[in-house]
Amino acid sequence: MGISIKTRQAYSEVDEFLGLLSEEQRNEIPQKLRDFFKEEKDQAYFKNIDKYNPIKDQNLKEETLAIIALLNLKYWCKDEEEKKRLQMIYTQNEEKYQETLYQKYNPNDIFKKNMCQMNVK
Repeated sequence: MGISIKTRQAYSEVDEFLGLLSEEQRNEIPQKLRDFFKEEKDQAYFKNIDKYNPIKDQNLKEETLAIIALLNLKYWCKDEEEKKRLQMIYTQNEEKYQETLYQKYNPNDIFKKNMCQMNVK
């Protein structure tokens, strides 16, 4: 199974984002990783990120934001206290996301719904 179009588009957004950074910031990301985004991106997809607008207002893909957050945590964030704070936020967000998925796709509830539908017929 290959990389999805959605993921390739996120890589395009990340590659474009990295291109807007200063050379110093960009060079903090390993060349191999930057090359990966460039090679695996959707070559036909362009986002046109405006460097003068906040990232939250750019309507970027969720996957793009997650990758940028990871790059920030791993390569740009130098303050250990800030790293801990970000990791805590990311962990809390992941727990909320997993809870939402569980509620939405709870096997017990799905089974109950299927049984109710069967009894209606």
